[in-house]
Amino acid sequence: MQKMKPYYLVILLIFLFNGCKEKPLIHVYDKSIRTEPPTCLALSVFPQNDAMESVLKKRYTFTPSCPYRLEVSYKNGIHCNSNQNSQIKALAGMPKSYLRLEIRRGLSLQYSYYIDLAGDATAEDVEEGFEEIVSDLGM
Repeated sequence: MQKMKPYYLVILLIFLFNGCKEKPLIHVYDKSIRTEPPTCLALSVFPQNDAMESVLKKRYTFTPSCPYRLEVSYKNGIHCNSNQNSQIKALAGMPKSYLRLEIRRGLSLQYSYYIDLAGDATAEDVEEGFEEIVSDLGM
């Protein structure tokens, strides 16, 4: 059996540990949202979370009748029972939760912010995500 060259091991370790950083994935589905950002947003948080809703309402005045909607969704306590990921779980750990913030117009997805988190999703995580959206869209 051929030995693994040292630089392969270094590249593998860099790949594994970079995958664990809490770095959001942002996708713009409608490019015009950057040049013509929404002037209003309705708010939807699922599952219901008063702390997340409160932090967002302190930062922005939401309009329930607005055609654009900020949908906040999250899941805490994620676990994986599969043995296929055992090497990754052992070295790098798996995310414990995720947070997704999406801007929709009707059913049409316009903008998405997604992040895997090492701990439970918190109101502070939502605030950071919303700040990034506001900054990115110039709202």
